[in-house]
Amino acid sequence: MSSLWHWQTAQGLTYLTCSLLDPWNHGFFTRQFAPQTPESLALLLDEQAQVYRVKQVHGQRVLTPLEIEGLGVERPEADGLISEKAHDAVWVCSADCVPVLMGDLATGRVAALHAGWRGTAAEIVPEAIARFQGLGTRLEDLRIALGPAIAGSQYQVALDVAQQVGKTLIQGKTPPDWMERLSVGENPVFLPDSEPERIRLDVRQVNLRQLQQLGISVEQVAIAPYCTYQNPDLFFSYRRDRLKSVQWSGIVNSIII
Repeated sequence: MSSLWHWQTAQGLTYLTCSLLDPWNHGFFTRQFAPQTPESLALLLDEQAQVYRVKQVHGQRVLTPLEIEGLGVERPEADGLISEKAHDAVWVCSADCVPVLMGDLATGRVAALHAGWRGTAAEIVPEAIARFQGLGTRLEDLRIALGPAIAGSQYQVALDVAQQVGKTLIQGKTPPDWMERLSVGENPVFLPDSEPERIRLDVRQVNLRQLQQLGISVEQVAIAPYCTYQNPDLFFSYRRDRLKSVQWSGIVNSIII
């Protein structure tokens, strides 16, 4: 799937795009663009872009521009945005959490989501899919890119955190060995850790499996082959640096012909 990801250049700097999202102007921007904001970055994607972003709080709330305007707050608390019209540019920031960009091939409508472990435990990505379906989207028309985030091999968490996230993948009665089941296979959700009461968690794999549970095929989803923690020249990482520095990811609604 790494062949789906491509480096682009703007202002002499690099940002990442995904072939699944080729119908839309979009980008997973690197730390090289700091301290630029979405208001300036959006102009690199669409000179007519109307920028929308929110105050991220690690939850599952997903808003539309109309809902934001109705709240009367410039940046309401939320972790996701769904566009409503052409040239709407929706943005999220991250520094280890998963930036998720998605689009509907039939309508051009797009979304940007911030999915850290808390948002993933609250199932923000399925929430956004439900919002899309409420607007008439068919699942087969969705294309989804999970951008650069901390790799599971680098993400040590407490067992209770892993359990909160992992249980979103258990349907029906919870078997006693459910964590062991999610620790095997080619791309496990959980990886071993040498410290007691600790485990490694792959948040992007959880989001992928949540999407599969909804009936979305793996061909509709791409995961970026880059770890924020392991690539300090390209990405900020809160787990690595303990600094509140972020990179931005955004996508612009387009009219599909």
